[in-house]
Amino acid sequence: MAKPVLIVGAGIVGLTIAHGFKKANIPFEIYERDEDTNVRPQGWALTLHWVLPYLERLLDAETFARLETVQVDPEFARHDTGNFLFLNLATEEVKFKFRPTSDTDSTAKGSGEEAAPHGGGVSAIMQDGTSVSGALLIGVEGTNSRIRRFLVPDGYDNYQLPTRMMGVKLEMTEDQVAPLRRLDPLLFQGAHPTTGTFMWFSILDLLKGPDDEIPESNGDRLKQMRTKADGLSPTFDRVIQNIPGTVPVIEVKLVDWVPAPNWDNRGGSVTLAGDAAHAMTMYRGEAANHGILDAYLLVKAITSIYNGEMEQKDAIDAYEAELRRRTQPAVLLSREACLGAHDYDALNENSAVVRRRAVSLTK
Repeated sequence: MAKPVLIVGAGIVGLTIAHGFKKANIPFEIYERDEDTNVRPQGWALTLHWVLPYLERLLDAETFARLETVQVDPEFARHDTGNFLFLNLATEEVKFKFRPTSDTDSTAKGSGEEAAPHGGGVSAIMQDGTSVSGALLIGVEGTNSRIRRFLVPDGYDNYQLPTRMMGVKLEMTEDQVAPLRRLDPLLFQGAHPTTGTFMWFSILDLLKGPDDEIPESNGDRLKQMRTKADGLSPTFDRVIQNIPGTVPVIEVKLVDWVPAPNWDNRGGSVTLAGDAAHAMTMYRGEAANHGILDAYLLVKAITSIYNGEMEQKDAIDAYEAELRRRTQPAVLLSREACLGAHDYDALNENSAVVRRRAVSLTK
C-alpha cells in the first residue's frame, strides 16, 4: 500500500484537502490539536465566492449539495446575487456596492488508481510524543503554524497590524436584527466618516479603533466598544449599547504573513497551505477562498505524484511557486484594505477594501 499523505490541521482547508484525496483515492491521515469544535469562541461567517467552482471539483456531489444547508440563510442564498455593501455608519447610506467576480478557468484532473510516490517520505512527532510517517506532510494548522516555523525558522513570525479590533457574538431576536437585515440580509461593512470607526456585521459584529489598545477586562472592553459607537446611526448604536454585560468581548488579533520567497521543502516532502502559507486579514473576505484554491491545486499536484506523472519535488515546487505568485499580493492587498477601511473620505473604487475580487489561473 502506498504511504499516506499526512495532513496537520482539520480546519476548513485541511478537511477540503482530505475530501479531495478521498475523491482521488489517495491515502491520507489527518491530525487535529483541538478535541472539540467549540474550543475556540471567536469566529465569523466565511464568504466563499470565486473559489466555489474549485470546491465543487474537490467534493463529492452529495457533500457539495449539503453546503447549502449550513448557510446563514439557505432560502435567501438561493436567490443571492452576492453583493457586498460598504456603508456610511453615520447615515446608513451605501457608499459602495460591489460583487466578487470570477474568471477562473482551470480544470480538474484525477485518477482512481493508487501508486507509491517517489521520495523517501517524512516523519512527524506529535504533541503527545507519538510519531507518524507518510509520503508527504502538509502543514495547514493555521496562522501560528508550527510547520511554517520548521520550514522558515528565520521568518515565520506573523506581522502585527497596528489596527485593533474587538468582536462579540450575539443572540438577537427577529425584531432586534430586523433593522440590520434590512440593510443587507447577510453581511455588510462600513466606516464612520468622522471617527474612523470600522464595523463588520455578519454573525459577528466587529468594531475597531486605530490607536486604542484592547483593555484586559471584559467590562472595560464592552465600555470601550460602546464609546466607539458614539456617532453611529441609531440602528448601529442601539445594537452596541444593548450588548449584555455577560457577553464575552473577544480581541481579534489582526495579523498576516506574506509567503516567504523560498523555503526548503525537503525534496518536496513538506509543504504548507491555507493560513499557514499566507495568513491574511478578513477585510476582503478572501482568506478561505485562497485556502480552498490551495487545496484544489495541491490535490492536483499530489495526484500527479501518485499517478507517476511528476516527480515529487517537481510537483511540490510548482505548487509552491504558484501559491507565492497568487497569494503574496493578496496578503498585501488585504493588509492595505485593513489599514484603509476606516478612512471613509479617502475610499474610492480603487481602494483595496472594495477592489474587484477575482483570481485567474492559466491551464
